[in-house]
Amino acid sequence: MSKKRHTYKAVTLKDVAAAADVSVITVSRALRTPEVVSEKVRERVAEAVQALGYAPNQAARALASATTSTIGVIIPSVSNQVFADVLRGVYEAVEGTPYQVQLGNSRYTARMEEMLLKVFAAQRPAGLIVAGIDQSEAARAILSSLGCPVVQIMDIGPDPIDMMVGFDHREGGRAAARHLIGKGYRRIGFIGARMDPRAQRRLDGYIEVMQEAGLYDEALIHTSPQPSSVTRGSEMFADFLSLVPDADAVFCNNDDMALGALFECQKRRIRVPAQLGIMGYNDLEYSAASVPSLSTVRSPRYEMGRRAIEMIAAANRGERPDPAVIDVGYELKVRQSTDRKSSEGSGGPVQA
Repeated sequence: MSKKRHTYKAVTLKDVAAAADVSVITVSRALRTPEVVSEKVRERVAEAVQALGYAPNQAARALASATTSTIGVIIPSVSNQVFADVLRGVYEAVEGTPYQVQLGNSRYTARMEEMLLKVFAAQRPAGLIVAGIDQSEAARAILSSLGCPVVQIMDIGPDPIDMMVGFDHREGGRAAARHLIGKGYRRIGFIGARMDPRAQRRLDGYIEVMQEAGLYDEALIHTSPQPSSVTRGSEMFADFLSLVPDADAVFCNNDDMALGALFECQKRRIRVPAQLGIMGYNDLEYSAASVPSLSTVRSPRYEMGRRAIEMIAAANRGERPDPAVIDVGYELKVRQSTDRKSSEGSGGPVQA
């Protein structure tokens, strides 16, 4: 941990006034009593608010230096086991600290995420944790203006708003595809539902490896914008087989979908892995317990939640983490669903 102080500065009315080229009192009037200012001025103030990500600080109206002990956490789903594991890390890391957690569910929509960010910004949080690195321009503006530590989790990229803790999903997809090729599979499909940016990066990794191996066929890719589930995995796998009956393996964008594919194979008496290999992603608890057990890419979800809280706490102590972007890696878990009697090739255990 570096002892270097990092200053977090919130966007103020003065900043908005300067951007809109009006006085602070005019900005205040435009926001509180818009009917008393001209339409042209209201538009300029609105544009400045949007560009800077300004959110009225309700607590500061009573006490200018007010800062809460709340750490906001915005995730896209409260029912997905992936995020349940992240939250377990968050809540356990908060225990014994002065912080408390307030949760927001964006439901995989940019509009809801922006709305939640405005709510949190008005409460002057001690820190904010957001899932993913693909926020809208408006969301990034708000996050940059909060005046508190911000941690993006679940992914890593070259342009952090403040801090990041995650891993490379494209490389995870590449590792899964390499493993299946190394096991001797050649007609390897990809099945994915709810193709959020992280799932899309897994698909990109799969495509890159299949192209490198001369095995790429667009017909092998079957995706849906609908939410993922075991049932949807079974249904989509059945559709996939009707379109590509000669497929000998499938990489699913998460373990729910992979388990659904496995159940469909069992209904059809397709032998896994001898006739068809199945690869999942995330390594949920049931993946090792299924019969046959599922090969998958393990994501360290608990660790990402725990580390995010630790990074915020350290930054608030003036001990900003260095580096500010932490790659926690992934691990290829090779189990029975892909365990053909052939060389592992480049698909052996991987730690990124």
